[in-house]
Amino acid sequence: MLLVIDFLTRFWTDMVDRADGPMTFRFFLQPSMALITALIDGIKDARAGKAPYAWLLAHSGAEQRLGIWREGVTATARILLLGVGMDVIYQFRMFGGFKYPAEAFVIAVVLGFLPYLVLRGPISRIAGWWLQRRAAPPPKDPQP
Repeated sequence: MLLVIDFLTRFWTDMVDRADGPMTFRFFLQPSMALITALIDGIKDARAGKAPYAWLLAHSGAEQRLGIWREGVTATARILLLGVGMDVIYQFRMFGGFKYPAEAFVIAVVLGFLPYLVLRGPISRIAGWWLQRRAAPPPKDPQP
């Protein structure tokens, strides 16, 4: 039990320390890239008339959910790989080697996939509203 508590304490301490150490630009870079990817995919969803991404994940069947999950992971794969790569560089600079692969994965998911997951649905809704507004014909003025 003590070993688990030590692991969790070190894990969360290392995660918080990443915000102040070298490579802090990734805290802006990865979410920005996730925003751009969510923007592209959200507009595609709106044009196709799909429901918001997170809603589909929560309310689909098991087989559909796996496909939807794969779509999101595929869309953010480069961002996730970039995040892991940047964390490897961080760990080499701070610890002298790549010692904590779980931390690299967690920070990549938190900075790369979670913003995508949170933003894609609202972007899809806003784009759908915008597309409907542009497609509607303007109201006719009554002529005397």
